[in-house]
Amino acid sequence: MNKKIMIIAGEASGDLHGAALIKKLKELDSSIEFFGIGGDKMIDAGLHALFHIKKMAFLGFTEIIRHLPFISYVQKKLIDYVLSENIMTIVLIDYPGFNLRIAKKLKKLGRKIIYYISPQVWAWGKKRINKIKKLIDKMIVVFAFEEKLYKEKSIDTSYVGHPLIEHIKNYNYLSKDELFEKFSLDKEKEILLLLPGSRKHEIKKIFPELIKAADQLATNFNLQIVVACADNINENIFKDLSDIKNYKIIKGYTYDLFKHSYFGIIKSGTSTLEAGYFKLPFVVVYSTNALTYWLGKIFVKIDSIAMVNILLGEKVIDELIQKEMNSKNLYLTCYNILSNELKYKEIKEKLSRVKLLLGEDGASEKAARIIYSVLNEA
Repeated sequence: MNKKIMIIAGEASGDLHGAALIKKLKELDSSIEFFGIGGDKMIDAGLHALFHIKKMAFLGFTEIIRHLPFISYVQKKLIDYVLSENIMTIVLIDYPGFNLRIAKKLKKLGRKIIYYISPQVWAWGKKRINKIKKLIDKMIVVFAFEEKLYKEKSIDTSYVGHPLIEHIKNYNYLSKDELFEKFSLDKEKEILLLLPGSRKHEIKKIFPELIKAADQLATNFNLQIVVACADNINENIFKDLSDIKNYKIIKGYTYDLFKHSYFGIIKSGTSTLEAGYFKLPFVVVYSTNALTYWLGKIFVKIDSIAMVNILLGEKVIDELIQKEMNSKNLYLTCYNILSNELKYKEIKEKLSRVKLLLGEDGASEKAARIIYSVLNEA
């Protein structure tokens, strides 16, 4: 049996889930070798990284166009490696722009393609499922509603629950007092938490407006501002983007901050699910270049961009996108929640459903067992 797997993740969340998956597969069979694209967590778990996710952090139409030569180079290197090492099993984690393209090439080579954490076909239109059907041998989904979508098209699909659950449950939390003491936070003030993203170009667009609104909110509601900094971001980027300096930057303690903050302003992405799990009332923000947004409006078929709203089936969390995402609108939107105790409590109550909708614990182990069975058949 060929015990080699190529595994491809392109973002920080994929690195986290990929690392958990590798660990569980190694528990099933320590002789499996892993090659592909990942970050520090996947590398620590045992991935032989051909490329690091830091090199793959581009998003949006214009970004992709600019990086096309590099994307082609990466794909060629991966395919050459699959052929030279005779790797028969491929695991793709989220990151659909890149992963669906390489799936098409690898499928022609007769490889078994497993997709873990589905492309958001319900956002891009159901016709995309027909394309996926031709490329994927096994789909492993993390939301229950996705299983129904794929099975309706006769795609071999398994629902395992969301891996966020196990990461959140297994995390070793600081108490509120420990968190405040560790980072010299003011015990007389609650935390206003900012998550401006994990990509430099996102932060440059979003943070200047965030911090202006947050500064006013902190003054009016006796809050202290904390910026949760992604592992791959240099903290100095924030200092260069604004003259406002009355905030703390904390890296590596995001779950503690979700647990112990009073309110959040969060860039659209996985973090909205995490905030929802902790029942943290927040507002979602997003901004990208005009061309990428215009193309997105043409192709995306959903009313909400926040995953937490999509999961709940209603707009529980306010979303400020593109031109709407300015410091004035942001201040007023947050003010309307923070000044209204009933509204604040209602949001908190509705978010309590998120934990149930993310499924049961053990997604990584379930996914690993499915992948291992495909590996044995390859």
